[in-house]
Amino acid sequence: MTTPRIIKKYPNRRLYDTEISSYITLEEIRQLVLDDEEFEVRDAKTGENLTRSVLLQIIAEYEERGQPMFTTKLLSQIIRFYGDSLQGFMGGYLERSLQVFLDQQQQFRSQLNNMLGQGPWSMLNDLTERNMDMWKSLQQGFLTAAANSVRGTQDPGKKKDGKS
Repeated sequence: MTTPRIIKKYPNRRLYDTEISSYITLEEIRQLVLDDEEFEVRDAKTGENLTRSVLLQIIAEYEERGQPMFTTKLLSQIIRFYGDSLQGFMGGYLERSLQVFLDQQQQFRSQLNNMLGQGPWSMLNDLTERNMDMWKSLQQGFLTAAANSVRGTQDPGKKKDGKS
């Protein structure tokens, strides 16, 4: 296991990346997240872990720009869980739910890439073949149902009372 990259936060709110020996911005910390880089933000004086508060600050800034991800209703519901007996359960639940969503998104992208990786004619041909198979199956079902219906109502060997 590698040691996390340490970012020091100074009282003047500046962030210092000890790995590159340079001050960085919140946007650069966001890039570390996007790059799946393991890091910790620590108070320069006390050593207290400030990672969560910095991540929340990044989220807050992005929520103020453009199209927010969290609705007022969602944020209100999350706030209601603080102090609730389910508070400890909620974090894990949200994390697992998001992981399932990300796994499904990755699977969808992979399937889409597989489809788009084919040439457009090949993709169109596959789609046409699947549609034809469904259409044949549907027609066969209708024909079978119609044949059974005709046999049941027009059996010449049976009389109306059911006797031959």
